[in-house]
Amino acid sequence: MRDGTQLAADVYRPAAPGRFPAILLRTPYLKNGDNALALGRYFAQRGYALVWQDVRGRGDSDGAFVPYRNEGRDGYDTIEWCAAQPWSDGNVGTMGGSYLGRIQWLAALQHPPHLRAMFIAVCPSDPFVEMPCGTHGLQHLCWLHMTSGRTMQNTGAVNWDAVYEHLPLLTMDEQVGRAMPQWREELGHELRDEFWEAICYQNKFDQIDLPILHISGWYDDEQIGTPLNFAGMVAHGATPAARASQRLLMGPWGHRIAGVTSMGEVDFGPQSLLNLEGTQLRWFDHWLKGMDNGVAEEQPVRLFLMGANEWHDEAAWPPAAAQETRLYLSSGGSANSRFGDGALVAAPPDAAAPDRYRYDPARPFPFLTEPTSSQIGGADDYAAVQRRDDVLVYVTPPLDADVEVVGPISVELYAASSAPDTDFMAMLLDVHPSGFVQRLCDGMVRARYRDGFASASPIVPGEVYRYTIDCWNTAQLFRQGHRIAVQITSSAFPKYDRNLNTGESLATGTRMAVAEQTIFHDAAHPSCVVLPIIPQQA
Repeated sequence: MRDGTQLAADVYRPAAPGRFPAILLRTPYLKNGDNALALGRYFAQRGYALVWQDVRGRGDSDGAFVPYRNEGRDGYDTIEWCAAQPWSDGNVGTMGGSYLGRIQWLAALQHPPHLRAMFIAVCPSDPFVEMPCGTHGLQHLCWLHMTSGRTMQNTGAVNWDAVYEHLPLLTMDEQVGRAMPQWREELGHELRDEFWEAICYQNKFDQIDLPILHISGWYDDEQIGTPLNFAGMVAHGATPAARASQRLLMGPWGHRIAGVTSMGEVDFGPQSLLNLEGTQLRWFDHWLKGMDNGVAEEQPVRLFLMGANEWHDEAAWPPAAAQETRLYLSSGGSANSRFGDGALVAAPPDAAAPDRYRYDPARPFPFLTEPTSSQIGGADDYAAVQRRDDVLVYVTPPLDADVEVVGPISVELYAASSAPDTDFMAMLLDVHPSGFVQRLCDGMVRARYRDGFASASPIVPGEVYRYTIDCWNTAQLFRQGHRIAVQITSSAFPKYDRNLNTGESLATGTRMAVAEQTIFHDAAHPSCVVLPIIPQQA
């Protein structure tokens, strides 16, 4: 690297003389596993030099690992190193998912001259986009533990449930048994300041002139970034050519996008399987070798419609046919639990009693997930936990026809709280005739950040505020006889840290208070879920 640090790389090359395009993957998860070997052989046998590199401070590479902070410069230096090798023809592509995806953006922003194309999967967003709460998410600590030191740490050796219960957040690493300075440093920045701006990319699409294939799954726990990045590049890419060469692929997957057909109890069929290596190969054959293989002529968006379990090709994201449709929250004042009287209706009620519940951070409403950071949530059944009274459930009658929902989901909520700061969570669900209550997508708002992360603003207890909750995206065919449901509560633990309802520091607060929450839904307060519905053809 430019500062003299040596980073280690494994290079897989065709067993033939000549110069070849290079594909680079830079990883904190160690370059010498069986999967890396298989991928290296796959591409070398097809005329590429594949380069796996341990990022700075991990595996065989020198230096200290500080997540994201060195990846832009190190990525640039490694791309240019690849281009200068005697086995390289000077054309370099990058690929990888999750951490390996986000650091491609950081390298691209450095403008390496020989970078030609990127393949970015399950990509994390800028700070506070997928975790809009002023913290990085409790399960981020699991990831920091896993990537501590030079080797992979055993996450199964830690009682994560006990870790996530620990307060204050600042010393949660003590419960793990490992000092993690990165955790504590990040918690010292509860607003989007210069510390975070140094590793942001989603406000810089106008600086990038590259073809990119964006890929994720509807149940990827970092899903929100992939459609945002595709749409951002289509709208703001540096050149017309860059804007025209974006592609989006979304399937019924979690953070691991290949090799499985089911999430939890939902099986999406063999057609949901993805030939990931073949998809990568076609992309790079076109952009690194100049092959006319149909990539340039395909529709830019390919989506898997869950419920129908079929693939759809679209000209844009969101699909142009999607019509923004509001379903309004309604009840007789007793929407508590799935046994309450909450309903979703086509027009806002003229006058209706508000719904109320108590949010106690000592007994948070759960988000169903395994405790480690490898996959946060899925197509889980929320029927059992909806028995609690601290969740409001609003449902349609059984549908008399199929309803196709494809695009971003949001909830407009009018709410008051007895606390100076609190949270509101919303989740979209498909209630099957069998009683299975399938989670589709969800989101949250932290009251102090209702206007963004430039500053924190407490709320006035008892005053009604309008909150917009981004529930990410889905593509679901709600079948005839199913019901559309929305649930509202004030925690989703441990996906998000608990709001202690005091307005004190997120990092150091330990004092808890119970919040009395009131959700309004009447003509003056038309709380609703906004669904992008595609009209069914006759």
